[in-house]
Amino acid sequence: MATAMKPETKKEVLLEVKNLKKWFPISGGGLISKTIGHVKAVDGVSFDVRKGETLGLVGESGCGKTTAGKTILRLIEPTGGEAIFEGKNIYSMGREDLRKMRREMQIIFQDPYSSLNPRMTVGEIIGEPLEIHGVARGQEKQKRVGQLLDVVGLASFHARRYPHEFSGGQRQRIGIARALALNPKLIVCDEPVSALDVSIQSQVINLLEDLQKEFNLTYIFIAHGLSVVKHVSDRVGVMYLGKMMEISPSAELYANPLHPYTEALMSAIPIPDPTIRRERIVLEGDVPSPVNPPSGCRFHTRCRYASQLGERCKTEEPPLLEIAPDHWVACHLRVK
Repeated sequence: MATAMKPETKKEVLLEVKNLKKWFPISGGGLISKTIGHVKAVDGVSFDVRKGETLGLVGESGCGKTTAGKTILRLIEPTGGEAIFEGKNIYSMGREDLRKMRREMQIIFQDPYSSLNPRMTVGEIIGEPLEIHGVARGQEKQKRVGQLLDVVGLASFHARRYPHEFSGGQRQRIGIARALALNPKLIVCDEPVSALDVSIQSQVINLLEDLQKEFNLTYIFIAHGLSVVKHVSDRVGVMYLGKMMEISPSAELYANPLHPYTEALMSAIPIPDPTIRRERIVLEGDVPSPVNPPSGCRFHTRCRYASQLGERCKTEEPPLLEIAPDHWVACHLRVK
């Protein structure tokens, strides 16, 4: 894929993702199993993450944003591409180097219950990475666990309890404490509030923002809620069917979306003022299968502008190019 890369801008780049691919094999063939196809969950995605920022990733279910986040951390092995963290390619690391790198990158999972071991106490859950990486043991570990619980708004005596004794919001706070245990530089937030009540979501979001300022954290924030992403993100990347469609500073993207898919997403955001009317762009048809994605631009089967460009959208894949300062779009309509 001929994808133009961002140059280093004002902030130093912490993570650079180049042409990332993750294809899941489909097995078949009767008695002798063989690969008969692939689910192209992430198919040539490039972007960077700058130190101290929050990069939001948005898109419909199945667009590949969660797979991209997990593949960057090598929780899932990549099919191709590079993920360069502080100048080192994560995918070329051996077991020991990768183990050391784990201290620098952590994840907060979507479901705060299934991501916590029900047979372990909260103290054991948060303290486990401290022991595995040789950071703290015994009394020192207990002290550190108490400090982490205090940081996320819980009490030290909660360390003796089990996950089922907490509410959803409290369990997510435990997950956040575990992610902070090793003082990471980058945290992938995989839809960290989507499983929570609306009343609790703002509390967790405010906590994440406070922690970012206190510990100088960098976030990749994966979410469906466009309003949430707008609130927390410095820049936003829009994904569709395994591809990156648009990347831009948050304020610019929401004020001036340039990709037709982004326009449709933004038109669905509710406006709190009933006197304001705007066009609602309804996408026709279903999302194509990632097993056999459309040729050319993957969005052309649902794009209201595709007919204006003839066969080009159907046959030629648009590169991701910078068409305004730090505003990148993959669309033939915008790049002549």
